[in-house]
Amino acid sequence: MTNHSNTFATTSSKFRLDEIDTKILEILQKNGRITNVQLSYEIGLSPAPTLERVKKLESFGIIESYHALVNAQKLGLSLVVFLEISFDLRYANEYTNFVQSLCNIPEAVEIYSLTGESDFLLKVYVDDIFAYQKFIVDKILSIPYLKDVKSNIVLQTIKRSFSLPIHKNEGAF
Repeated sequence: MTNHSNTFATTSSKFRLDEIDTKILEILQKNGRITNVQLSYEIGLSPAPTLERVKKLESFGIIESYHALVNAQKLGLSLVVFLEISFDLRYANEYTNFVQSLCNIPEAVEIYSLTGESDFLLKVYVDDIFAYQKFIVDKILSIPYLKDVKSNIVLQTIKRSFSLPIHKNEGAF
């Protein structure tokens, strides 16, 4: 019988995810504040080996950090916009500065480099459409070497998940 465990490759070694590691990751993605005792109960191990496994997942960088999920609307950030941004390639030597300018925008909570028509996708949170207009004028259009901007305003969030799919016994990562 072939072992098809997941393998997480690091620069120095490989880490195999077994069924218990997979279960730990699934549970912690849903509840990062679960106690070690409760986690150990849910996976069927005693607390000491459970904590050892969690620490190993952390040390290998599989678990990067733990966060609080904050409700944007309750903070008054009721407008979510996805911005497609294009960089003017005539200024390729300014690419790093351009990217840093994007990263310095606090309203942009996620920034992705893309293939396709646009070079970047930004997820932006602002108070309302008036704040968005001010944001575009003051923060986006003032970025040097900007070629194009397209706005996609979110009407409704259909699915929002922060849990990654953990592949069980399907080969290496």
